[in-house]
Amino acid sequence: MDTKTTDIHPTDNEKWWKRAVIYQIYPRSFADSNGDGIGDLQGIISKLDYLEDLGIDAIWLSPVCKSPQDDNGYDISDYQDIDPMFGSLADMEKLIQEAGKHQIRIILDLVLNHSSDEHFWFQEAKKSKENPYHNYYVWRDGKEGELPNGMRAAFGGSAWEWVPEVQQYYFHQFSVKQPDLNWENPELRKEIYDMINWWIEKGVGGFRLDVIDQIAKEPDREITNNGPRLHEYLRELSRETFQKADLVTVGEAWGATTALAKLYSNPDNSELSMVFQFEHICLDQIAGKEKWDLAPLPFMKLKEVFARWQTQLCGEGWNSLFWNNHDLPRIVSRWGNDREYRVESAKMLAILLHGLQGTPYVYQGEELGMTNVQYDMEDYRDIETLNLYQERLEKGYTKSDIMRSIYAKSRDNARTPMQWNDGRNAGFSDGEPWLKVNPNYTEINAAAQTADEDSIYSCYKKLIHLRKQNAVFTDGVFELLLAEDENLFAYTRTNASQQLLVVCNFYGRTVPCALQQPEASMRLVVSNYKDADQLANLRPYEARMYLKG
Repeated sequence: MDTKTTDIHPTDNEKWWKRAVIYQIYPRSFADSNGDGIGDLQGIISKLDYLEDLGIDAIWLSPVCKSPQDDNGYDISDYQDIDPMFGSLADMEKLIQEAGKHQIRIILDLVLNHSSDEHFWFQEAKKSKENPYHNYYVWRDGKEGELPNGMRAAFGGSAWEWVPEVQQYYFHQFSVKQPDLNWENPELRKEIYDMINWWIEKGVGGFRLDVIDQIAKEPDREITNNGPRLHEYLRELSRETFQKADLVTVGEAWGATTALAKLYSNPDNSELSMVFQFEHICLDQIAGKEKWDLAPLPFMKLKEVFARWQTQLCGEGWNSLFWNNHDLPRIVSRWGNDREYRVESAKMLAILLHGLQGTPYVYQGEELGMTNVQYDMEDYRDIETLNLYQERLEKGYTKSDIMRSIYAKSRDNARTPMQWNDGRNAGFSDGEPWLKVNPNYTEINAAAQTADEDSIYSCYKKLIHLRKQNAVFTDGVFELLLAEDENLFAYTRTNASQQLLVVCNFYGRTVPCALQQPEASMRLVVSNYKDADQLANLRPYEARMYLKG
């Protein structure tokens, strides 16, 4: 089947990103071109044929700007240069150019809430209160040892850090090496807009905006996200930058509700294209506890959350659709079955998600059904994982309980090198990889799947093709079916000329299905069992997608 779409701008009044599928790359782990064990931009360029074959429209790159790497690149020291571990600015310019030849846009990950403490702005800011860059950051007067208030940083400890040179505290919501930027300062905002427009002129296709809901913080009132001026800032940001080009803009907003998402992603284009929210992905942890405190997935709640976002944003906003990213465990190991039903459950989760309204995101290796890992502690690299291990040992947790949480939720699950083939280091690098390769790469790899019409990769390829060819994926109205069924997730999407029916068994046992067999005009377009016929029963993790019109 030819999955090539010649027009990535479907109509003047329909934004290209509404029919697009975005592929997220964690550059450090994708493809290493120079044998140093770390993925890089030239490595990504070498895999553009693979990504074009899959059918994706854009690549979201996790941060590649210059950084001391205190927080995996989310501490930027120069917004207009590339970190040497990934290559050079010339490499980035070449990636934008070469990806364009494959009709693939490049989306940069921008961190606008804070910078690195090694950024020129902050180096100047801490010299004196009179320095012109001082007001680029959030400062409060005080005395050493007497904190402005009791606010805590997300990575632990106080959110305030004393600087003797100016006899003031600066505010940091994350690492002490990530001072928060002061968006109340119009001069700072102009610097940010000039930087973004510089990237736009270089041809980037859009931006993913890290913790963008926190730029309007008011620390004196202990407000971090959704501050009073947030949407004022976003509208100005959009007006001064994003609206000048045909871009996709994605705002990460952990605290978003559907009401807030309508503001972020209003169809009038006044703020962002879409919001990246996490309500569904936080369901399998004990309420009020840390992510490491595991709970069974409340499947009925999952259906309710998806249905609410689908119905309440319809016509008034736009969804991001995702199961995985660089901070989350592999979905086939989390809510699927990565053992005897790995292929079936990986396809089921793909079929369920890609039939919904919104822009789907595929995280590298998801299209292969890559799984979580179970390493010895010395093989983990993620600072959050290493800290968790020590903290819980000190609190008296057993090693087996700690490891169970790490196996389930460590961020390194998503960061193991991409599995390209069954050769040395899974084809990722000729050198020693920065993070150990998942040992199952000899069975799970791209080379084994790209030519297999029944592979997980081919299932993703088919779903991506269907989205581009059928408007119902973009504009169909969602209706949840079998709302009380504790095993099946079923829904329709309907527009004036087409209807989509998706039925998924979320579990590893055969269950009855109360839906009637679809009429003859509805054809089965995707399934994860070859001999799908009657709907009376669905086998373990069975999923079907029917299309009429």
